[in-house]
Amino acid sequence: MLLVETVRKSGLDTATSAALAPWHKRRAVHDPGKILLDAALKTALGGDCLADIGKLRAEPGAFGPVASDPKVSRLIGTLAASGPKALTAIRNARAEVRRRVWELAGENGPAANGQVIVDIDSLLVLAHSEKQDATATWKKTLGHLPLVAFVDHGQAGSGEPVAALLRPGNAAVTPRPTTSPPRS
Repeated sequence: MLLVETVRKSGLDTATSAALAPWHKRRAVHDPGKILLDAALKTALGGDCLADIGKLRAEPGAFGPVASDPKVSRLIGTLAASGPKALTAIRNARAEVRRRVWELAGENGPAANGQVIVDIDSLLVLAHSEKQDATATWKKTLGHLPLVAFVDHGQAGSGEPVAALLRPGNAAVTPRPTTSPPRS
């Protein structure tokens, strides 16, 4: 319920719904913004595939009406087919909400002193079998090496994840030149 209330209080639900309005079909029962947020909630609650959204559907008192698995899958496909247009709409909605939340935080917000500090870090994530983009790592295992950016919330706070780049496990390996550099 904490996540649901955070989404509601921050305005993420209305901002996402407004951003995805171009993908809302006439006479459709489910709002694309709500479907996308339900998919995010499902992931935050431990789901690892689209079908796990059924966990939310099982609790209508907490999560309200939740779209069917095929409806969720179709929306994800439609948004993916829209490419940069859908991604830009979603990013703009998130940026609008982030700005609003930071303003509400006042002097405790990460931009209170006129600067925003971004920490960029990566961590090796091991894969126990061959998965998409899992490659041999420098530790002689298989895995991924995502690069993640966090906005620093100061000494009393933690980082707020703002961007991630999924990379193969060998991303940290610097390729060696195949030819000798020219001599000057």
